[in-house]
Amino acid sequence: MTFRIAVIAVVLAALTGAWWLLQSLGMPADLSPDTLSEWLGSQGSTGPILLMLLMIIAVVVGPIPTLPVSATAGLAFGILWGTAIAATGALLGAMSAFWIARCLGREAICNRFPDHPALARDGSQRFLTIAVLLTRLVPVFSFALISYAAGVTAIKAWRFAIATLVGMLPMTVVFAGLGNTFKLNPVLTVLAGTAILIVMMWLPWSISRHPGSRLARWLQLNQ
Repeated sequence: MTFRIAVIAVVLAALTGAWWLLQSLGMPADLSPDTLSEWLGSQGSTGPILLMLLMIIAVVVGPIPTLPVSATAGLAFGILWGTAIAATGALLGAMSAFWIARCLGREAICNRFPDHPALARDGSQRFLTIAVLLTRLVPVFSFALISYAAGVTAIKAWRFAIATLVGMLPMTVVFAGLGNTFKLNPVLTVLAGTAILIVMMWLPWSISRHPGSRLARWLQLNQ
């Protein structure tokens, strides 16, 4: 446990250092794509790295919206490079949030709900992978919230990474191509993310009570 806390402390220190670096380089308070793109253009070859750091912080911290950052990537670096930079930063941020939750929260959650199919080590990897993939396809769900929630489930890290990357790519390409922001109501975003978490927790429990159903057999909840 001490080692896990030390790892998390290092991650948080790194994120704090990254935020300090961005601020020290004059990152604008206005995070609109146009303003951010102009600032990144003034940073020369370090621009892509700074944008990636901003995306990682946006995912791990949560309140910073990721969609304007994706749009900024398209404006500053073009659709192909912008998509690659934004997707890489988002994936790194998602994995950071995933491991923070797994190290600090999974054991406590499993002790609280020891028999829940989504938490059991022999639970359905297929169901969890599909759930993550679907939430990534729809940008209304909080990217950070889903990442932390997945960390306490039994999903394997590599499955989470693939589902996250594949699921977020379509909208990342769209927003990098548009170079524009898609504004979401923060309250609705959190409510939608909470709703999908409830469904993710309830559905496997519900269909595990009917192990002979076609859906249960396909999701392999009993393997």
